[in-house]
Amino acid sequence: MFLLLLACGASAKKLPTAAIEVGDVEINVELADSPEERHQGLMHRKTLAEDSGMLFVYPSAEPRSFWMENTSVPLSIAFLDETGRILNIEDMKPFDRTSVPSAGDALYALEMNKGWFAAHEIERGAVVSKLPGASEK
Repeated sequence: MFLLLLACGASAKKLPTAAIEVGDVEINVELADSPEERHQGLMHRKTLAEDSGMLFVYPSAEPRSFWMENTSVPLSIAFLDETGRILNIEDMKPFDRTSVPSAGDALYALEMNKGWFAAHEIERGAVVSKLPGASEK
């Protein structure tokens, strides 16, 4: 029982947040900038608040790929280069283990509720600003 409570507590760790701008829309994001936080991502979550997301921050720009293992919330992901320019936006299905790759070297990945980018007319080439750097964890 104690181990179960400990495991549940570890997955509920509160992440730091930041306000960033996608085009001219300000959103609040949780920051996943350590290897453990990036690995956990939005797994085991039931919902994601409207106009909120998770920003994955990496120490260097490289080809990236994501999948939806243990993730029940339908998401759209935008891969961003080191300048914040969106390389590509992809929709992802809950629990799908198919790898979704970036269209180039990505320093960031931004996950939002599925369809958020389309609903706000955000497309490839748009710039995301006020991006934080990776922490030294």
